[in-house]
This record gives sequence, structure tokens and C-alpha cells, in this order.
Amino acid sequence: MRQQAADLQRERRMSQYRLQQEYAQRLREQRARIEREREYDYYNDPYFYTPPSYRYSRGGRYYETNEYGATALRGAVQYGYEEGFRAGQADREDGWRPSYRDSYAYQDADYGYDGRYLDRDEYNYYFREGFRRGYEDGYGREEQYGSFADGKYSILTEVLSSILGLESR
Repeated sequence: MRQQAADLQRERRMSQYRLQQEYAQRLREQRARIEREREYDYYNDPYFYTPPSYRYSRGGRYYETNEYGATALRGAVQYGYEEGFRAGQADREDGWRPSYRDSYAYQDADYGYDGRYLDRDEYNYYFREGFRRGYEDGYGREEQYGSFADGKYSILTEVLSSILGLESR
């Protein structure tokens, strides 16, 4: 009985490690895909000739972007939410105290970034904003910022809007 409890405890503490390994694997697959697409035709990418249609504020400064940039911003928050939810669940299962900043995915904040339409720092900022909220949902078993259904994590539209603060121009 005592051995079973010890084995169960060891298995529970492995959740975060497994999650970190899965995140690293997803990053490797993403980087391999980006490398295969290295021959991207930027000259024919509509992002570069589509005028800004949105404005948003971060750190007291205003930025402008078009639909392609706005889609990339939304993706950063969504990917962050997904990874945060998983990390929160893993920390809860492992019996750790809540600490989203200690998560490898939060520190890295690159999953989903392909180098297009946003600077890396901008992407990382919004990834982390989604991550924090996903972590809280995953750790606390409450879905106040998003939901998990049919095997997919999704941040609520209202939450996404409040994080990005995109304004149509």
C-alpha cells in the first residue's frame, strides 16, 4: 500500500516534466515546418501592401496593424492560453504551488511564432498574456477565461478582446 502511494506521488510529479517535453517537441516540429517554408515569397504576401486597419495600445504606446497582424496577435494569445492551461493542470496534478512564471513555456513564449507579421517581443508579450489566463483556468479547475471542449482549449472572445484592445480604424 505504501509503495503504491509512493508510485502514485512520483507519477503525479511527472506531469510538468512530461508537459515540458511535449512543449519542446511541438517547438521542434514548428521550427522544422518553418524551415521547410523558408522559401516564403514575401514579395507576394498581401500583409506588406495591405494598409493598417486596426490600432492597439501596449505600454502606453499605440501601434497599427492590418488583418494579418491582428490574426497573428490573436494567435499569440490563443497559443498562450492553450499552453498555460496545460501547465496549470500539470502543476496542480504534481501538487506544486501555482507559479505560472516558472513554466518553461511561459519563459520561452515562442510557440506559434513564425516570424511573420509581428516582432518576436510583441508575440511573446501577448503569448504570455494568454498563458497567464490559461494557467489560472488549468490550475484552478475553473474556466473563467476560456473553455476546454472537444479536446481543444479556447480563450473567450471577450477576454481576447480585452487583452488585445484592437480598435478598427
